[in-house]
Amino acid sequence: MTTPNALTLLRIVLIPLFIGACYLPGTWANELTTFIFALAAITDWFDGYLARRWNQLSAFGAFLDPVADKLMVAVALVFLVEANPSPWMSIPSAIIIGREITISALREWMAELGQRATVAVSYIGKVKTTAQMLSITLLLYREPLWDFPIYYAGFVLLYIAAVLTIWSMLVYLRAALPLLLKDGL
Repeated sequence: MTTPNALTLLRIVLIPLFIGACYLPGTWANELTTFIFALAAITDWFDGYLARRWNQLSAFGAFLDPVADKLMVAVALVFLVEANPSPWMSIPSAIIIGREITISALREWMAELGQRATVAVSYIGKVKTTAQMLSITLLLYREPLWDFPIYYAGFVLLYIAAVLTIWSMLVYLRAALPLLLKDGL
C-alpha cells in the first residue's frame, strides 16, 4: 500500500463520516463537516502530488482517485442542495454532478478503445476541481469570517465552478469528437 493510495482510501472512508457529520445537531456541525471535506480536498491534491513526486503511480490509484473525488463532491453537493433547496443551489450542483457522470462514461469508453490519453485530465479540469473544492468548503462553513461573507463567496465560486465544469466538459468532448463521430450518428 503506497502513501498516495492510502490517502485516496482515506478520502473514501471520510465520506460516511462526512454524511454523519452533516446530520449532527449543534452549531459546531458545520465546522466539522467543513473540516472533513477540507481534509478530503487536501488529500486529493496531496495524493496526486506524492504519486508523481515519489513515482508511485499505480493502476489502483489511477482508478480509485477520480472515483473518490467524484463521490465526495457529489455527496457534498447533494447535502448542500438538501440544506438549501432552491434552483440557485440545485442548478450548478446538477451541472457539476452531470458533467462528472458524462466525463467518467466518456473516459471509460475511450479506454475501451485504447484512447484514454485523448481525454486525460487537462489544466482547465484542475482549475475546475480547485474552484469546486473551495466553493463547497466555503458553502459548508457558511458563517462569516470577520466581516468576509464566506457563504456568498462560496456561492459565487460554485457558479464559477459550474462554468468551468461546462468548459472542461466541452474540451474533453471536443477531443473525443472524432471518435464519437467515426461511425456516424
